[in-house]
Amino acid sequence: MRVLKHISLLGSTGSIGTQTLDVIRAYPNQFTLQSMSVGKNTDLALKQIHEFLPKLVSVQSKEDYDKLIHEVPSTTKVVYGAEGLIEVATVQESDVLVNAVLGSVGLAPTLAAIQAGKTIAIANKETLVTAGHIVTEEAKRHHVSLIPVDSEHSAIFQALNGEQIKEVDRLILTASGGSFRDRSRDQLEGVTVREALNHPNWSMGAKITIDSATMMNKGLEVIEAYWLFGIPYEKIDVVLHKESIIHSMVEYIDGSVIAQLGTPDMRGPIQYALTYPNRLPAVSKERLHLWELGTLNFTKLDMDRFRCMKFAYDAGKTGGTMPTVLNAANEVAVAYFLEGKLSFLEIEHMIEQALEGHTVLKQPTLEEIMAVDAETRAFIHSTIK
Repeated sequence: MRVLKHISLLGSTGSIGTQTLDVIRAYPNQFTLQSMSVGKNTDLALKQIHEFLPKLVSVQSKEDYDKLIHEVPSTTKVVYGAEGLIEVATVQESDVLVNAVLGSVGLAPTLAAIQAGKTIAIANKETLVTAGHIVTEEAKRHHVSLIPVDSEHSAIFQALNGEQIKEVDRLILTASGGSFRDRSRDQLEGVTVREALNHPNWSMGAKITIDSATMMNKGLEVIEAYWLFGIPYEKIDVVLHKESIIHSMVEYIDGSVIAQLGTPDMRGPIQYALTYPNRLPAVSKERLHLWELGTLNFTKLDMDRFRCMKFAYDAGKTGGTMPTVLNAANEVAVAYFLEGKLSFLEIEHMIEQALEGHTVLKQPTLEEIMAVDAETRAFIHSTIK
């Protein structure tokens, strides 16, 4: 008999957040939403609050707080800011924290939730990229599970079920290649924001879609895989797979390769993270019919074409604060590109400058990580301005 799970959700109005609510909506006898945080989309958040009736909601600013406080049900408490995120993540009634916010803002509430003994369903890859050693050590110390939500890491997580990690030879992450997968580097000159946001397979938020086009998203996933599964970078490969049907694979020492397949629908891995170790019928009625696809394509990754992948591998292998710099520089550069203040190829250039100018701290504390994050963002801002 399945036990009712109480969910806290960081980032309720984003792509992962809304799809998490789809799963909760489909199974009201399996899940309840105890608390949630929202960014700027307070209009959608208000609709979610009235539907799911969470006990606690955190908004981004005092202005948003003042806007919502008189419009929510009397049973819902409203808080705001960084402290509000932590309050949402650690609410006593919750069993599972779904971290679906974008960026390193998800780090502090995740650590707080781990220390409070919550299971972490992690879709916020930046948390592990910026402070993987701290997050994984805290999870071990508090006997907390980190369950991946990204489709690639969920696939690996599932392919590892019942197997021994010492018998793994390689992790193989698949990548769609993003909006510009069929273009050469010369053809990337002058591409527009609108073109970059036109992902061929997935419906995602703007930042992740741009990261997919640069392949930084896959680079961050390589670093995330290193921390989630404890596999060295030399044994983590990436292969281009246009159809996004095989979500990732695990190759074992005997040559066997176990792959996880499914339609490109994030509700699948979200649901598995919430139901693990059990399964429920899929929210989506769409099923995978391989005969309709006919062919699945795979291409070797070209690091010269997708330079952000090389940045990510190099930063991950260097370790310390280098992945923090990688992530922070990317976040700021992508934001400038989305605002039309930076060209697509200049995203890479900004990241490279930040990495080359950084002196690595090998075993940084949380305070040092946050300081490097802030310094990197300030560097990119000043360079572009």
